[in-house]
Amino acid sequence: MLSWVALHLAVAFSALDGYVDSSDPDMALPNIIHNFQTAEGIRAAGHADWMQLVGLIHDMGKLMFLWGDAADGQRGTADGPQWALGGDTWIAGVPLPASAVFPEFNPLNADERDPRYNASALGVYYAGIGLDNVLFAYGHDEYLYRMLVGNAVAIPPAGLRMFRYHSCYPWHSGGAYRELMAPEDHATLAHVLEFNRFDLYTKDENSGRAIDLDALWPYYQALIDKYMPGELRW
Repeated sequence: MLSWVALHLAVAFSALDGYVDSSDPDMALPNIIHNFQTAEGIRAAGHADWMQLVGLIHDMGKLMFLWGDAADGQRGTADGPQWALGGDTWIAGVPLPASAVFPEFNPLNADERDPRYNASALGVYYAGIGLDNVLFAYGHDEYLYRMLVGNAVAIPPAGLRMFRYHSCYPWHSGGAYRELMAPEDHATLAHVLEFNRFDLYTKDENSGRAIDLDALWPYYQALIDKYMPGELRW
């Protein structure tokens, strides 16, 4: 039985204060620093306030480490194993693309030996089904997306899709899954690529150490209160 935990976002952020993403080769500072760097980059570029908030919380799904245990490949601690938390994601129910990271390990995935998923490039889907209607591998992106949708937050659909798709590099950077896209997914692709400019290229450990989280927090708390106030069910 799933047990929901109700937390204000500020409390959830404190849990990431000591969390360093072991899958990220570009950043050895706590994830909360990366979140603020991304948000501040988006803010400096003049993007809408909701996209700034997306930058701030886009990796909050990594909070799942709190519920981990050794049997699941985690220990429930920020410095323990991080199985299935970080890294790239992909669409389930279709052949794993060669553009996935470390494609030499694709044959180890049991789905690769299941004819239901590999009879064609469409797998279990049909052409033009739309990415909103496919199943993604579960990780921090999918968890956060579904948690926010379940909480009925006021972030626009474009922002929610940024959460869900920004780590799907086989799609937005590798060219996979184009046959599954609906017409509206082409606009989503442009949005995700724009978001990823800030997610990827604002990482800098020197500037990260200089970030004054206390000074920035009131501005972002106002955005939280606007788009996702009160306690959220995690």
